[in-house]
Amino acid sequence: MPDQIFPEPTVGAFIFNQKGEILLLQSHKWPGRYVVPGGHVELGERLEEAVAREAKEETGLDVYDVEFINFQQFIYDPAFWKKRHFIFFDFACKTDSLDVQLNDEAEGYIWVEPRQALAMELDTYTRRSVEEFLKSHT
Repeated sequence: MPDQIFPEPTVGAFIFNQKGEILLLQSHKWPGRYVVPGGHVELGERLEEAVAREAKEETGLDVYDVEFINFQQFIYDPAFWKKRHFIFFDFACKTDSLDVQLNDEAEGYIWVEPRQALAMELDTYTRRSVEEFLKSHT
């Protein structure tokens, strides 16, 4: 029996601090690339609730002003550490804190201006969402 029966809906939290910088993480799940916190949507959970929960679980940050950016399909992309089919729902959100407390899913983090992030080694999906965000926020 396969490990996954249906595509998994997931959320990405593009967390911005008061200076307008975005939080990027380094994770063993995306080797050599920067990504944003995120994860699966639980049964009975609204997407916006999943964003706040995943942000808190992975970074210790409370977020607000959750705003939809885009959705993307991820179908067995070898960039991820295991074979999965995801549907990404990406959201921009804000935090008032800089006190990042990573869980075991990330090895490091950086706050960076969104345009500067585009010069970094982002995974394809993170890059696409940053570009979409900048289209409507510049």
